[in-house]
Amino acid sequence: MSLPAGFGGGGDYKGGKGDKSLSLPLAETFRMAWADEDLRSRLIFVITVFAVYAAGVHVATPVPGFNSAEVGEALDKLPFFQMLNAFGGGALRKLSVFALGLNPYITASIILQILQQAIPSWKKEMQEGGEYAKKKNNQRTRFLSIALCIGQGYGLLQAMSGVPSIASLGFGAKAMILVFWTAGSMFLLWLGEQISERGIGNGVSLMIFAGIILSLPFQVQHLYQGFKDGFVPIYSLIIVGLIFVAATWFIVYFTTAQRRIPIQNMRRQVGNRTIGGGTNYLPLSVNMAGVLPIIFAFSLVGLPAQFGTMLGISSPVGNFLTEFGHYLVPSESAAIPGLPFYVPKGVIGAFLFTALIFFFTYFWTAIQYNVGDIADNLKKNGSFIPGIRPGKQTKDYLDGVISRITVVGALFIAAVALIQYIAPSLAGINPNYISIIGGTSLLIMVSVALETMRQIEANLLMKQYGQ
Repeated sequence: MSLPAGFGGGGDYKGGKGDKSLSLPLAETFRMAWADEDLRSRLIFVITVFAVYAAGVHVATPVPGFNSAEVGEALDKLPFFQMLNAFGGGALRKLSVFALGLNPYITASIILQILQQAIPSWKKEMQEGGEYAKKKNNQRTRFLSIALCIGQGYGLLQAMSGVPSIASLGFGAKAMILVFWTAGSMFLLWLGEQISERGIGNGVSLMIFAGIILSLPFQVQHLYQGFKDGFVPIYSLIIVGLIFVAATWFIVYFTTAQRRIPIQNMRRQVGNRTIGGGTNYLPLSVNMAGVLPIIFAFSLVGLPAQFGTMLGISSPVGNFLTEFGHYLVPSESAAIPGLPFYVPKGVIGAFLFTALIFFFTYFWTAIQYNVGDIADNLKKNGSFIPGIRPGKQTKDYLDGVISRITVVGALFIAAVALIQYIAPSLAGINPNYISIIGGTSLLIMVSVALETMRQIEANLLMKQYGQ
């Protein structure tokens, strides 16, 4: 089971055009898709599943004396849990049966992707095992997802131990909550698979997309409430709107950007016919790693604070980890003690966050793009890069190009990740009001939307060619 769209990848050599841009206007694509009976039924199925998801977000886990305001207050202090809440359509804040969302599955997929590259037998199995290997990998992903549901669910309950309604729960009640959360997460995974089979696009990606969309109304309402209460001036709303539009354009531009390397195909004589020849190109995405570097980096910088919360601030270790965690969050505005001038702790967090993004971007690109294999495939297919000898020179050339592209991609990902921390200062408001701008959520939304529209276009083109 591969990663959801927008979570990594892009630019593999297919021997074709590989253009990531859209060839039709958005409105025209929807009009043509709705006019086609088969595509219309698929789109209606996707919308129906989204409605089921939206309804399920409001189905609360049976917790005696639950107070959503107290849970929301506890989550606001934990940036990592805010991201989980945003991915799950606000289900975590409501302690819904969908509280965990698809986060355990995403984590399990990432772990297994890395293990497949690290364990030679697994890598060989995936390359040569065919459909059996895919089914086996899907089974591993599901088992690991269930284990992570239990682990992440328990961690969430421990992190919310300061909430009276959660702290008073016994072992049996907590176990029941974990069962509900695990069942809800696996049900969402099943819904995503149904979209892949009977709908259009990558089902899991669209479920994540739907979760983020569901969380937007709450965030917009939160911003509007701040305006009504006088905490957000009118000029800040205008700046927020401009930043949101600019960030969306910026993400679309870099998500579709590619470095196209020309490929010359050699002609071959087969009987009396000459086949082959011509020129195409090898498309390399600027953003090869997708959103994974942000998720990895965000997870690491949030670990000390999470463990500190679980251990309790009253304990020495818990207090140390909590205080240390303040230096790792880019949004932390408290001053670094002992300095003669004001420097917020978030500056250290921003530098570390950016460094981790660069590291994980290079790491993920290295395990996803084997330039040796690409060079060998080109040589076997009788193709070459003009001016570059096949074999080692092609490998060295591709390695240099990908290394330079990765720098640009890492800068793009870091800029997107830091927008949500820089935007509050530009708009002059509290960071809690504009978490919808930039960052992981917007990058995933744009990537999934573009990928789904490309699949709809591909279906329309196939039907036109079939007529």
